[in-house]
Amino acid sequence: MVSLEMLRAPLFVPANRPERFTKAAASGACAVILDLEDAVAAEDKTAARGALACDFTELPVLVRINPDGTQWHAADLEAAAAMPFAAVMLPKAESPKAIAEVARRTGHPVVALIETARGLASAREVASCPDTIRLAFGSIDFCADIGCDHLRETLRPVRLELVIASRLAGMAAPIDGVTADLSDPAITEDDSRHARSLGMNGKLCIHPKQIAPIRTGFAPTEAEKDWARRVLASGDGAVAVDGAMVDEPVRLRARAILAYVD
Repeated sequence: MVSLEMLRAPLFVPANRPERFTKAAASGACAVILDLEDAVAAEDKTAARGALACDFTELPVLVRINPDGTQWHAADLEAAAAMPFAAVMLPKAESPKAIAEVARRTGHPVVALIETARGLASAREVASCPDTIRLAFGSIDFCADIGCDHLRETLRPVRLELVIASRLAGMAAPIDGVTADLSDPAITEDDSRHARSLGMNGKLCIHPKQIAPIRTGFAPTEAEKDWARRVLASGDGAVAVDGAMVDEPVRLRARAILAYVD
């Protein structure tokens, strides 16, 4: 079973499309997220809850419910409580109180999806909630909430804050949001490398063809691994490697690169 701390490329599947569940599990994703929210039209919500299942794979199966305050939230909690999900993903997560209530009513840990200004302002408190197992970034919804463009330079401080909040809470680094552009796998890979450069360690998928680019984007390159080996072979103390000074903090980075597990 894949640890929820190692969700590199979890794949969303509309919960009202059970014929896709097994295919999603065989796609190479590290986990499957059955989606009751954005991927399901209002008229299909009831049928989607009825199609929920966990017995189609040995991978972790999560469920993304509808946000607190929506007409579907209570029924989603009841449906989630009846299934052995690895976790519940809560959209528009904004407070430890809401996280605790979801965990209490479902019996499952919570992946808090930060998608609003209020959620960002509370990210450190949300991350510190005992029922929160991971933070994830809903970047598209976040931009809609504050009215900004979906650009790297705009969202850089937001991603960094989620990384810091996760670190302060002692949990695994956050999961980045989706890449909506499916036209070129290189776009997904580049977005993954950017997220990795900021300290994130996974990315949500909306299509199976994004899985391989995400894994590649988060993996150390051969050049990085060669550098790390040279650094660790340099001995102790402050020395020069490739013309740059190396000391213990640099060696910590080198060890992390060589210890990477997909």
